[in-house]
Amino acid sequence: MKTMMNLFHSSVIFWLAWIMIPLLMEIIPTIFNFFILIKRKFFAGKLKELTYLPEITLIVPVYNSEDSLYKCIESVYRSKYDVEKIHIMLIDNESKDNSYQVYETCLTDFPELTIHWMKSEQGKSRALNLALFNSDGKYILHIDSDGILHEDAIYNMVREFENHLDVDCVTGTILTNPDEIDETRGFFRRLFLKMEFFEYCQAFLAGRNFQSEFNSIFTMSGAFSAFRKSSILKSQLYNTDTLCEDAHVTFQIRDTMKEKVALCDSAFFFVNPIESINRLYIQRQRWQRGELEVLHMFMRDKMKPVRGFLSNFLIRILMYDHTFAFPRMIWYFALIFLIFVNYPLKLVVESLILIYLLYAFSSLLLYLSNLLFLNRYRDLQWYYARKWYQIFLLPLFNFLVFWFRFAGIINCIRGKQSWKMRDFNGEWKAFTKQIRNDFAWFLIRLEKWQNEVNEEESET
Repeated sequence: MKTMMNLFHSSVIFWLAWIMIPLLMEIIPTIFNFFILIKRKFFAGKLKELTYLPEITLIVPVYNSEDSLYKCIESVYRSKYDVEKIHIMLIDNESKDNSYQVYETCLTDFPELTIHWMKSEQGKSRALNLALFNSDGKYILHIDSDGILHEDAIYNMVREFENHLDVDCVTGTILTNPDEIDETRGFFRRLFLKMEFFEYCQAFLAGRNFQSEFNSIFTMSGAFSAFRKSSILKSQLYNTDTLCEDAHVTFQIRDTMKEKVALCDSAFFFVNPIESINRLYIQRQRWQRGELEVLHMFMRDKMKPVRGFLSNFLIRILMYDHTFAFPRMIWYFALIFLIFVNYPLKLVVESLILIYLLYAFSSLLLYLSNLLFLNRYRDLQWYYARKWYQIFLLPLFNFLVFWFRFAGIINCIRGKQSWKMRDFNGEWKAFTKQIRNDFAWFLIRLEKWQNEVNEEESET
């Protein structure tokens, strides 16, 4: 009986400690989000079509973009929006390649487009600010040069503004380019990119869609976002002291200016898939460090974790992404040692399977809601639908990304902000160097002992 009671108590404590955090922080909120997304899909009012097309400025930062710039401009040219109402500003930030020659080619191939080339030598944020001050039209759109717009994207973005006069800032839906994924060679490489595509769909069509319902979007995507010109010029513009200038301007508009930030789930911008795991590692570290920097700038005087957890979504994000990151890490490592402290191996394995199935169930709910949001774009919906098996693979991808983001937390604590970050190889070199430095005293002492022993032996 005593043995049974000990096993019961150890099991209860184990399940409570191991399952409670993901259950409360991820699984239950996802179920709640699912019903909010269904409500948003079926009860949102139908948008009125535009009776006129206002003039807009499209800002495109350029840095060594000769391989992607032409396709980017071509996607604007093929847009369903009247190209005569679009003013494109290419802001070059000291490119070293043939980007300017690509610009000249675009002038010849797309004569209906108004395209201006501007030079900037002060970094991306200052380049964007320069473009803002020189922009024309009612709305300002910002896209990256390494992606392409869906033909409906600009029209749908402007329609979102015109139908919601209380919205001053809109972010588009960013997805990795399906064509690029299908052309990728290698089964495992292509499978990895499909995981990334699936993750982007959940992040934007589900995650930001839910956040948009409560005006709690953390970051307007720098790859594709838009502003009312009258609002953005009242802000402090893009900040030069953070890696996450898009999040910083989001906070300005939503929290400082008290305006509304929304997602346009029908404005698609397709970016190139990530080149490698090394690049993914650098990218997610940069996002994590930028998130911390912006939260520090805007939240350092407002942190009330206990009272604010339910009322302030920023505190919940901070606690989930950072506070709970450390106990999650501890539990991941603790699982290895549980079987050595009288926890049955069966119990540990069952818990892992249960957690994994719960995460898969969460992915299933978001998968179903995303299919609904893609119903107006049958080709894209069918492409996504055929990736149903990613429901069971996404938890593995998210587990990998967790460690990348965790590395971003550690490096943010230890280092200065920089766009140039170490990849896996750089991290390994830094690690081995640190180990050598930490044990240098031991090696010196060991060598001294060896010399002493050799001298004693030689004397004898």
